[in-house]
Amino acid sequence: MTSGRLCRAPAISREAIATRLKARGDEQQRLFAEARAARDAAFGPTAVVRGVIEVTSACLRECLYCPMRSGNRIERYYRRGEELLAAARRVREAGIGVVSFQGGDVPRTTRTIGEVIPEVRREFSDEVDVLLCLGDKPREDYAYLRRQGADSYILKHETSDPGLHRAMRESDLGARLEAARDLVDLGYRLGTGTIVGLPGQTGDSLVDDILLAGELGASMTSASPFVPAADTPLASAPPGDIDTTLNVIALMRLAYPHALIPTVSALETLSPGSQTRGLAAGANVITVNFSGEADQARYPIYGSSRFVVRRDYALRTLQAAGLEPRLGRAAFDY
Repeated sequence: MTSGRLCRAPAISREAIATRLKARGDEQQRLFAEARAARDAAFGPTAVVRGVIEVTSACLRECLYCPMRSGNRIERYYRRGEELLAAARRVREAGIGVVSFQGGDVPRTTRTIGEVIPEVRREFSDEVDVLLCLGDKPREDYAYLRRQGADSYILKHETSDPGLHRAMRESDLGARLEAARDLVDLGYRLGTGTIVGLPGQTGDSLVDDILLAGELGASMTSASPFVPAADTPLASAPPGDIDTTLNVIALMRLAYPHALIPTVSALETLSPGSQTRGLAAGANVITVNFSGEADQARYPIYGSSRFVVRRDYALRTLQAAGLEPRLGRAAFDY
């Protein structure tokens, strides 16, 4: 199993975070330069490349911002066994050492992924980080997946505002934070993160979002701009602001220099070139999609406008940002 640096007390004050969230122009460029310097001091001028496999578009949740919400009439799919293993082989053949299984929140992924993890580890001769993003589960499910060989788990809080969380996700923030603490207690490397620009979000809650990673002892944290999607209750809401999202990434980097912080595909979905800007703001992770093309079309995480990251694009993006890819074991041995 792997270990990672935990986010603890932030290396920047709450007051500084609140002030610098509003940075624009030259002030923003200074913020980004500081964030890059902090990243490079911790990791060198490098970024981790992950490979994601989207297990299923089935989901029991009713999150207002997500086209995969259970009430939507979309074509659902579910991958298992050899199909998942074949996708993991494609990740290995691409020279990538992080395999991420992601999917909607349904109970049956526990057994499906639990059974395939040992096979994946054998395919990689155990030189792999198995990262899961499969939603809320009982502690015993997380414990089972950990015993099977999972290393890391992403469980984004989305917003740290309890009222907004309830309105957006129709579930309690406290329950999700309890699950996140279970993951840390079980020895996972925890990932959390926020959606920037949700209707009703305040600047104060964004500051809380940044600080929450340290309170949870996360090793990974992220900021993704809100992407309005058709066939959701928030379809007509304005998108999240790219500059604010980039500022959140930079402030996460200053707060937690050793965290893994991705430049997410939602940035590119809203504004071409923004994943490169995410790296310029201090991010150090990019994720390549290894799902089958038919499944990519049926996994409408941001609706029909979704941007799918390919390996060649990811490597070009890193090169444009002046970063070397961390592939193989180097991706998680830090």
